[in-house]
Amino acid sequence: MNNVKKRILTIDDDPNIRMLLDFVLRKRYEVIALEDGMQGMSWLAAGNIPDLIIADVEMPRIDGYEFLKGIRESGFFRDIPVIMLSGHDSKDIKIKCIQQGADDYCVKPFNPEEIVKKIEKVLKRATRHSHV
Repeated sequence: MNNVKKRILTIDDDPNIRMLLDFVLRKRYEVIALEDGMQGMSWLAAGNIPDLIIADVEMPRIDGYEFLKGIRESGFFRDIPVIMLSGHDSKDIKIKCIQQGADDYCVKPFNPEEIVKKIEKVLKRATRHSHV
């Protein structure tokens, strides 16, 4: 079996969320933690391709919606699975994220087990589609 860890890019302007995601995910995944969508786009533009992205909706400079739109419009990055995070439990925000191409949505504060299960589910679905 392949022992290479899948790479997850996390983007959130809250350092506590970045640290929590790193702590929860680093045993299973390689975690890259960035502060906003601008850093995320620069990291991707430098030729880095993660297996999955977790991005906050509300961030300075480039927010989660703009970041997601940029990824989905890109030929290189459009198939990267994205889970959006929001501090608001709003159906409107969730629907907008899904409409713009998010694979899943999670409300902060999140249960670490819940985010891990969402990641596993989205990665499994992405792997299945890439072999079709």
